[in-house]
Amino acid sequence: MSNDTTHVAAKRLIHVRFAPNGTVTEIGDRPPALSAQQWFNILSTQAGTAYQALAGGRGIFRLAPETIAALTPAAAAE
Repeated sequence: MSNDTTHVAAKRLIHVRFAPNGTVTEIGDRPPALSAQQWFNILSTQAGTAYQALAGGRGIFRLAPETIAALTPAAAAE
């Protein structure tokens, strides 16, 4: 009997909260130099396919830690 294990790439969740007018009020892993809306815009542009809308004005990005690390320096430069 084989003891093979399948390694699934770990994803980090970045939680987003929206105001009733659609602006972003809170978002995780945000670089300090950016507003919540700016960070959301960058994530949406660069990794929009990783976004999942949730009920109640919320959503999440499911991203690999390497992706977040690569986006963070680029975001700080903006």
